[in-house]
Amino acid sequence: MRSQVIKSWLRAIRARFLLASVIAVTNGLAIAIWKYGQFDLLYAILTFGGVICLHASVDLLNDYWDYRRGIDSITKRTKFSGGTGVLPGKFLKPKTIYTGGIIFLLLGSFIGVYFVVIRGIAVAIILGFAIAAIYFYSTTIVNVGLGEVFVAAKSTMIVLGSFYVQTGVFEVSAIYIGIIIGVLSASVLFINSFPDYEADGSKGRRTLVILLGKQKASKIFRILIIFPYILVIAGIFLGYTKIYSIVCFVSIPIAVKVINNIQKYYECIDRFVPIMAATVTYARITGIVLAITLLF
Repeated sequence: MRSQVIKSWLRAIRARFLLASVIAVTNGLAIAIWKYGQFDLLYAILTFGGVICLHASVDLLNDYWDYRRGIDSITKRTKFSGGTGVLPGKFLKPKTIYTGGIIFLLLGSFIGVYFVVIRGIAVAIILGFAIAAIYFYSTTIVNVGLGEVFVAAKSTMIVLGSFYVQTGVFEVSAIYIGIIIGVLSASVLFINSFPDYEADGSKGRRTLVILLGKQKASKIFRILIIFPYILVIAGIFLGYTKIYSIVCFVSIPIAVKVINNIQKYYECIDRFVPIMAATVTYARITGIVLAITLLF
């Protein structure tokens, strides 16, 4: 019974998707080491903990509100879309999920407050943005087509915040790398919203796929998935990435697979699942390799 509850909670917080936030923090730490030779282990551990709590919070609250709006009951769930299925399957109660989301939000906020005391007003601004955006993400932000923008901004803030906590200064390279990581994260949310097109639209959600239509969205996505590579190359000349960062191109074969197939199969969920899986793999590999190359 206890193991089932644990599995349900891990499923509810989308444990495997927490890696996106881990990658963002790691890139922030890598820039701090590269640019200033700064690394405080305690600060790093607290940053990882706080960011993971905030990430878990937004996923739990999103699951709760999607269930309340009836989206989860009419969508076809896959490994990457359609919610976690925890609430429709009655593995956990809605109130429990909501309470868990608030608890994780408070835990992440408390860690953030510690850094506000240590680093000052700049962290307070980042933290305030995070708290407000997380709480209103599922009830307001996704209703006006800003979900992908939120995810990109969130990842950028994580990279910048992780860097600032270590160094106490702002650096353009941290923002630049943050944008790369933000685009990678937004691409995952973008692609995963294709199968939920009808269900989301019928309940008032406005993803980019809904606003643009599947055909146009698939064309724009092909550009979006190439954009991080362009930023990496430009960053080498601007001094925001390293020459070693060209190794990020190791994920290009995966990106090409997505580009070649997205317009063919966006209407067929079963054929689309491998495309979503490939996009997640592309984003994770590119983000991890980027962090490693900054430490060369």
